[in-house]
Amino acid sequence: MDEMTPGVLRIGLTLVVAASAAAAPLRVAIIGLNHGHVSGFLNGGALVPAGGAMKRPDVQVVAVVEPDRALFDSSAERLHLTPDLYFASISGMAAKVHPDAALVFTSTYGHTAAVEECAKLGIHVMMEKPLAVSYKDALAMMKAAKAHHVHVLVDYETTWYASNKAAYDLREEIGGVRKVVVRDGHQGPKLIRTAPSFFSWLTDPKLDGAGALYDFGCYGADLMTWLMHGELPESVSAVTRRFQPEYYPRVDDEAEVTVAYKTAIATLQGSWNWPFAVKDMDVYGRTGYVKTIKSGQIEVRKEKDAEGHVTQAAALATPYDDPLHYLAAVIHGEIQEDGSLSSLETNVIVSEILDAARRSAGTGRAISLPLAEGK
Repeated sequence: MDEMTPGVLRIGLTLVVAASAAAAPLRVAIIGLNHGHVSGFLNGGALVPAGGAMKRPDVQVVAVVEPDRALFDSSAERLHLTPDLYFASISGMAAKVHPDAALVFTSTYGHTAAVEECAKLGIHVMMEKPLAVSYKDALAMMKAAKAHHVHVLVDYETTWYASNKAAYDLREEIGGVRKVVVRDGHQGPKLIRTAPSFFSWLTDPKLDGAGALYDFGCYGADLMTWLMHGELPESVSAVTRRFQPEYYPRVDDEAEVTVAYKTAIATLQGSWNWPFAVKDMDVYGRTGYVKTIKSGQIEVRKEKDAEGHVTQAAALATPYDDPLHYLAAVIHGEIQEDGSLSSLETNVIVSEILDAARRSAGTGRAISLPLAEGK
């Protein structure tokens, strides 16, 4: 450490360590309550392994912005929200409490406006996946983030899976990344009884971007971009289907996406038709494979092995173990987010892949990348 290191004063040969800003609770505002994942984020579960924001000493929820007061009131008891947290607008909230960061739980379409307004106010943002409903919107958010020097991060449940990190770490031992298959989804929002306020926009092509293609195809696009160190694919092709039109008349419920690189290929399977929740990844190299098993185990087989061997993945180290630890570390300058699963850089590429997949499904042909900016 030197004289410029935050939190440290150098006096002669003696180091006097001042209280770090990171020691104070991260003050966050919730923007939007119509995304079902807000419940797990606030109160804990698979989305936030170390506990929800309402239960942790390292986080303080200082505001909830929700234009629909009836939605706030109906959610308050379930989410443990008090009336004093309520604000109808981002500007009104920022004028009174100005948080360190905003956690966005609007429709995907609403992300762009939330990021642009927060950026102007100097508020960092983390949102639920995916980043955007289009590549154009993703670029607009990147422009706002750069112009106002704020961090914009995207949260995926699978980012905090030890199994995915273990697969990433073993990729060279299996001869590099050559073929990847990623499976994500569940029985569908209707059959898992998604709340009406969530279901209404999740099945609206304008507000969600698509159906299962965007809802679950984004996981594989994110993981593959990470595995490929941010390399842009050469082409994307996709087939989408609607197997449950009685529930989803306007969006797809099944998506199969092929993402082709110079030296690798990925198949992304996003579906609302699995028999149960699925989030798995298989990574094949020249000399072996790594398969993830839920969040904590992997199966590894190398060319001389008669069969695969299942082992427990090493636990993730803080601050890479949950979204709130990670967000705080990025904001406080303790780590750099570039190239990570949550980074804006990675997720702009994810948006480009998803946009290309939607175009491919609509036209029946492969789409070459890069896409023209702004279209």
